[in-house]
Amino acid sequence: MAEDLKMVLLIGSAPDAVQAKDWDLSIFTQRVVINNAWQITPDWDYLVYPEDFAPERLPPTPLKPSQQLIAAPEFVPQQNNFGGFVYAGGTMAFTAGYWALGALKPDLIAFLGCDMVYGTATGESSHFYGQGTPDPLRVDVTLQSLEAKSVRFMALAQAHRCAVVNLSELSESRLLFPRVSGIALGTPSVCQNRLQRQGELLNAEGVARALQAEKDLGYMVASGRYWEHAAEFDKTKLSDIDSLWLQAMRAA
Repeated sequence: MAEDLKMVLLIGSAPDAVQAKDWDLSIFTQRVVINNAWQITPDWDYLVYPEDFAPERLPPTPLKPSQQLIAAPEFVPQQNNFGGFVYAGGTMAFTAGYWALGALKPDLIAFLGCDMVYGTATGESSHFYGQGTPDPLRVDVTLQSLEAKSVRFMALAQAHRCAVVNLSELSESRLLFPRVSGIALGTPSVCQNRLQRQGELLNAEGVARALQAEKDLGYMVASGRYWEHAAEFDKTKLSDIDSLWLQAMRAA
């Protein structure tokens, strides 16, 4: 692997996120965990969490010198640089992803445990720590299509020369990123190959249409607290933009 190659692992709370416990995480330049996922491995570098995350659920202090907590003052400006929460989708998988894309400037972001699938059978857990609240399924005008938001993230990552993959082994995912195994990331050419394939998945004209539609609509809440302005947003117009994003991805 090239010495200056930057690969970021982003870990959420889906049940299969625990496989990271058995991985050699040294292949990743930085390891970002979301909310409770710091419990999975002690080898994390950044913990991204929202304003309403209970303080008692944060890791005990003192943290390691290499570890840092990332909250709204850090991730809101990064999110705004990528168009804001209304278009990006107000859930932490995307919030942490955009923060990592902007702040860490990686060559590749690998998502694990961010599938946002909660239709569990009786006796199964929705999160690695048991039953949790499915935040992405709440009534929220920015989350009408998680799939569309994932295409948007992939397109903006492509514009910043960053490949995006999903390491999940679950049969279903709301993320439309290409699937790869963790082992495959150890090959030297993986980032360049993935970036090329990612570009082939995206329709540049379709991406441009979706971005222009966002610009024309002009929704932006600089504070990040978009829910305080929800009545100002047209649900149908946002759904139309989601449709444009879905059309911007070619069939694999």
